[in-house]
Amino acid sequence: MKVAIVTDSTSDISSELATTHDIHVVPAILVMEGRSLEDGQELTREELYRQLPMLKTNPTTAAPSSGTFQKVYEDFFNKGADRIISIHVSSILSGICNAASVAAEGYGNRVQVIDSRHVTLGLGYQVLAAAQAARSGQELDEILKGIEEVRKRIHLVAMLDTLEFARRSGRVSWARSNIGNLLQIKPFLGVEDGKVIRMGETRTRQKGIERLERMLSELGPLENLAILHTNALPDAIQFLDHVKTFVKNNPLIINVTSIIGVHVGPNGLGFVAVAE
Repeated sequence: MKVAIVTDSTSDISSELATTHDIHVVPAILVMEGRSLEDGQELTREELYRQLPMLKTNPTTAAPSSGTFQKVYEDFFNKGADRIISIHVSSILSGICNAASVAAEGYGNRVQVIDSRHVTLGLGYQVLAAAQAARSGQELDEILKGIEEVRKRIHLVAMLDTLEFARRSGRVSWARSNIGNLLQIKPFLGVEDGKVIRMGETRTRQKGIERLERMLSELGPLENLAILHTNALPDAIQFLDHVKTFVKNNPLIINVTSIIGVHVGPNGLGFVAVAE
């Protein structure tokens, strides 16, 4: 049985990884100053994060249409796929999973849409596990069980430079208060069962980085690790240098997709870890 794997660009799977593992990535939509842009097109992540603090209106995000997903599914079936697993960003945080589900309705059980309950590489590592299992010839049920098993071992923590962009986005109810800006704190957040949760704060960025390192070390040996940042590459490199001995496989450094970054703001730093 040939099983094809589809995801969306909030997975932060690079074009190189997508090509290597035969994953189709559907771009989410960035709406900026009246223009709708496919994620990664026309505007780089670096450019967006540089511009973000100066924009009068915060960019918004949107799901690809169900028609976009339908075309992707149809193309895979025309190329000989027997089944499709379509894995997407948390349905609590985005309408992408719903758009994929609407598109899948016409295909019965041939398309399985999975809510990853995660974002960025929290989603991406589930997708990679599915793709590797599919390429090794595993049956559909085995692949689905493997996705669930990996999900249980995923931990995502991020430190924001400010709550301002989370507040502007309106996606995170507890971020609507200005207390973070008044106290100049560095808020921590995580993702739990598809929801963004607050995980405290530190007074300074350096203290925050030290806390991230401690939190990661407490997870024990890691199967996979991605250091996440939003235009904070020097901090990401230094962070990885301090923690890379914990990781079994080659770690990644990811400048997070614009679709997530507009809600986080510049200078965010964090990690996605898959415990052994």
